Amino acid sequence: MKSLEELKKIKDKTKKKTNTEKDTSLTRILVGMSTCGISAGAKPVFDEFNTLIKDKELKDISVTSVGCLGECSIEPMVEVYQNDKRYTYCEVNKEKAQKIFDEHIVNGNVVEDYLIGQYRK
Repeated sequence: MKSLEELKKIKDKTKKKTNTEKDTSLTRILVGMSTCGISAGAKPVFDEFNTLIKDKELKDISVTSVGCLGECSIEPMVEVYQNDKRYTYCEVNKEKAQKIFDEHIVNGNVVEDYLIGQYRK
């Protein structure tokens, strides 16, 4: 990298590939897929959400893999963005992903027991 302009070009190119800011989905699901998330089992969780969305043929939901969500000890972590609110779920496995999907994503009932606040008590 030789200049600030070159850095800006790299930033813009990367942003286009991974841009979630322009994601117009009504519900966004972010799965932490950093090293700690993957080693804790985030990949099957990511796949499960994608399968559930495909099986129910839902269109206004996106699933995106992201980097670190900041709490390695309670990975895999999933953030759900819905109605301008963020919900952070911890220690998510395939079974929890199914429950989060059915109860929260589809029916609008937050699964309080899996939220980060429960882990910080």
